[in-house]
Amino acid sequence: MNGPVRGYWCECWTEEASNTEGPTLLASFDAYSAPQADRWVAIALRTISPALDSDASDEAWAWLYEGRAETRRALMRSQPCRVTITHASVRVTWTIRPVLFLPLAHRQDAELPACAYSSTPHHTD
Repeated sequence: MNGPVRGYWCECWTEEASNTEGPTLLASFDAYSAPQADRWVAIALRTISPALDSDASDEAWAWLYEGRAETRRALMRSQPCRVTITHASVRVTWTIRPVLFLPLAHRQDAELPACAYSSTPHHTD
């Protein structure tokens, strides 16, 4: 990767209705195409759907059959997307947003770049 690369940052958040601390990040994923991004959500929904209550399962399959195409079209227009299902008192939300991935320092033969040696870690006892 020589320069910035367009892609999508995907996250899965959970939030319980009785939790006052807010949502919890469950997983994240870097996708390099719109199909890869929406596939990540689709795989998760298909995987968990047997364990969902009937309303949440209906939400999941509605997105898989109808909402997924609209999600992909929105991603192709560089618009962020969100898929949410509610199971019992837990809301699960997948977010996908367009991003630019920046290249990291190039390493050859597992050597660190010179700047890696200019700082020292802080130790606490």
